[in-house]
Amino acid sequence: MLPQRPSPFNGIYAATLCPLHPDGRIDEQTLARHLEANAFVPGMTGLLINGHAGENFSLSREEKLRVTQIAAEVCGHHSVLVCGINAEDSHEAQRHVDDAKAAGADAVLLFPPFSWALSQDTRMAVTHHTVANANAQMPLMLYQAGVNAGTMAYRPEVLAELAQLPHVVGVKEGSWEAAAYEAHLRLVKRVAPHVAMMASGDEHLFTCFAVGSEGSLVSLAVVVPELVIELDAAIRAKDLDRARALNDRIYPLAKAVYGTAPGGWATARLKTCLKLLGRIPHDTMRLPIGPLPRAEVASLERALADAGVHA
Repeated sequence: MLPQRPSPFNGIYAATLCPLHPDGRIDEQTLARHLEANAFVPGMTGLLINGHAGENFSLSREEKLRVTQIAAEVCGHHSVLVCGINAEDSHEAQRHVDDAKAAGADAVLLFPPFSWALSQDTRMAVTHHTVANANAQMPLMLYQAGVNAGTMAYRPEVLAELAQLPHVVGVKEGSWEAAAYEAHLRLVKRVAPHVAMMASGDEHLFTCFAVGSEGSLVSLAVVVPELVIELDAAIRAKDLDRARALNDRIYPLAKAVYGTAPGGWATARLKTCLKLLGRIPHDTMRLPIGPLPRAEVASLERALADAGVHA
């Protein structure tokens, strides 16, 4: 549900996970509790469902629709629901966007297809976004991929053209590099000042919030939602000492989850954190990602303790 205020999409969003049973099926009861617990944290604007952390690349179309339906049932009356769309084919992406609208999402976040890491030209990105949203014409967020994601990351001229498309309301800026973030922020504000720039590099939220941001769609907020919300508020209040203290708690956890190789284990690490905290019963991932090694689990236990987070 969109709040009745100017710039309704601005704010902090938890990029939620998709709890699974040990056999790989979606654990719908745990999913509902997970969504509700994050949606009702004071100061949380909304949820990003079916994002990368929600394993959108491994869920079927039907499963992603079900996740959206559950989110709408549990917290759609309270939260802004942004549904991630990840499809290689533009018409398949269109079907997923149509599903998201029918299920009750307020906006969609369109991820660049993984195949674009190998090749992408300027028109592909514009065509993909235009076709995907042709029927639903929903509020649309862009995803700026990381600097190490090959040609999935939009060149400045492509990002500028995308930001000016109809229905675009925000950018989940995941460059994972603070200088790139600032350059993209300045670019988007020059060509489309109404589009919200959402800082989403978990390892440098402090830096990006300080440079300027309208919020964040970030998966670390499912583990430490209060800390992320407080960090954003401290920066906006120009309370630098408070912001630094919060960053000192967030940073080691962000490094343990995202700044440790292999990067593909990040979602598994998030699930293990929630299991260690007693928030989900299983940290099951879709294969080929299996259980984390004991050393990884121990590292996450230390990072949670350093962040002052306990079961």
